[in-house]
Amino acid sequence: MESSCLPYQGAHDNRGLLREYDGAMMEILGLRHRPSGVNAHFAGEGLPFDEYVRRTQAMLRQLHEGRNEQEKIVAGNTPFELHPAEDYRKGHGKPYRRGVLLTHGLIDSPYHLRHLAAFFQRNGFRVMAILLPGHGTQPGDLLDMRWQEWAKAVAYGADCLAAEVDELYLAGFSAGAALSVLQASRDERVRGLFLFSPAFEITSRAKWANLHRLYSWLRPAAAWVSVLQDRDTYKYESFCKNAAAQMYAVTQALPKSEVPIPVFAVASADDATVNPDATLSFMQRAQHPCSKLVWYATERMDRQNVEWVNSAVPEQHILSSAHTAIVMPPEDGHYGVNGEYANCLHYLPHDEKSYVACRRRDAEVWYGEDSERNLQRGLLRRLMYNPHYAAMETSMQRFIERLP
Repeated sequence: MESSCLPYQGAHDNRGLLREYDGAMMEILGLRHRPSGVNAHFAGEGLPFDEYVRRTQAMLRQLHEGRNEQEKIVAGNTPFELHPAEDYRKGHGKPYRRGVLLTHGLIDSPYHLRHLAAFFQRNGFRVMAILLPGHGTQPGDLLDMRWQEWAKAVAYGADCLAAEVDELYLAGFSAGAALSVLQASRDERVRGLFLFSPAFEITSRAKWANLHRLYSWLRPAAAWVSVLQDRDTYKYESFCKNAAAQMYAVTQALPKSEVPIPVFAVASADDATVNPDATLSFMQRAQHPCSKLVWYATERMDRQNVEWVNSAVPEQHILSSAHTAIVMPPEDGHYGVNGEYANCLHYLPHDEKSYVACRRRDAEVWYGEDSERNLQRGLLRRLMYNPHYAAMETSMQRFIERLP
């Protein structure tokens, strides 16, 4: 759930991008804001994972034909798999001991999980990463999406991976974290969870997001929270109300019982997309002694099994962490320190001048979550990388070493 969707109750709300459904907004709606017709349902059931990858890649290539950087777009949105080095092939009756299924966030893509995948591969895991239905093609494919299709994709990936490994683990970012927890609650094969910026709670307003269906046939723009240029190669910037409604439904389906398996979680106290307190509540129910939470915050937290990390890095002009930052190292070529993408969407549509200034490469900017407090400091880019990423990997490695 990487984007500026409906934030949790009480967060800074910079999402008033469609306060008026007027003629100007209607003109912005284009072909990408309509369903493609080929990506509303999970289409991989019964396929070997490599064939699922091949067919999905072919679908993406066809949908993005003629676009600038077509191959780059296809590569970043295609599901993928990685094998560990030969030294790690130590399964009992299966090729591998451990495997991890990676699930990306809402309006995101498998690209966001590439660095985590490489980490798990180095640590001996067989890795599979799926593409959630409605993603990777065009924002309009989320208009008619149902969350059960996302759950089918996760269940499929779990089945494929379980056939090759003794120990099945699930890892997810944002919405992918919630879907991983949901799968684990239904699947006794799951041995542990890795959760990053978990989307366990969003605003209850999302429950009513689809009321627009009563009149959006007349005013199509009413179906959207934000209609933007979709400049990013690896995620949608436009965000429809149905996506929020389906994400809310996922959060309502999550179990409230204790979590008996080991959980490694990373979250930001400054998160403006989801409610970070829901992660704290979840981790209180994670009773396994190996469970651990890495907590990015500007105020210290001393709690058992919690590793506090100061999210402010003044010498790097970083005011706080952000929902969008956790899974990306500073070296990432797209979202990193010198990356090609700058997230300044919080200035649209009401402050185009600041938006343009924010995106300038020579601009003097602050980085952090797009909160009211941070915006008062001056020109702000939403932080897209984790300055503590290497330390997070070290914490994950220690967690893995302690696994039973």
